Amino acid sequence: MTEITAKKKLPAAVERFVLHWGDMGDEWGVNRSVSQIHGLLYLSEAPMTADDIADTLGMARSNVSNSIKELLAWNLIRRVPILGDRRDHFEAETDIWEVAARIAAGRKVREIDPAVEALRACVTDAADDPTMSPVASKRLKEMLAFTELVDRWYTQMLTVPRPRLVALMKLGEKIVSFLPAGKSR
Repeated sequence: MTEITAKKKLPAAVERFVLHWGDMGDEWGVNRSVSQIHGLLYLSEAPMTADDIADTLGMARSNVSNSIKELLAWNLIRRVPILGDRRDHFEAETDIWEVAARIAAGRKVREIDPAVEALRACVTDAADDPTMSPVASKRLKEMLAFTELVDRWYTQMLTVPRPRLVALMKLGEKIVSFLPAGKSR
């Protein structure tokens, strides 16, 4: 067993958030401990050491250390020097828009970019393969076109200033009324 049973008492709302953030991370394919540590640091008023995190969440120090490395790689937390203390302290990015942007960027690199590369290779291979069915070839091209569209949309959204992006998101389906009428599917 790698978890520690004794832990510091958190306010109920903080504990609920940390547990929920861990569950959400688990649903997205992120280790639950990584997500819980991120949730704790996100709500923390002050930077925390790995030992503080381990004590607070009742996790093994090795689990916390590995989780911190992953959070640093995602650029969701940072080391913070504290005068007179040689230990590493960590704090989370607290601008939720920046958090979302960093998570989206990481997912693009880990998921969308390899998907585009693999689909391009599949489409090329299919074009050179006389045994390839036209239906499968067409579907690969459609999937590639869709994935490239998502990739271009993501890249374009990076250039939209935050206030305009917020306004765009708030418009929701109302934005459709500004688009030219096209064929329905």
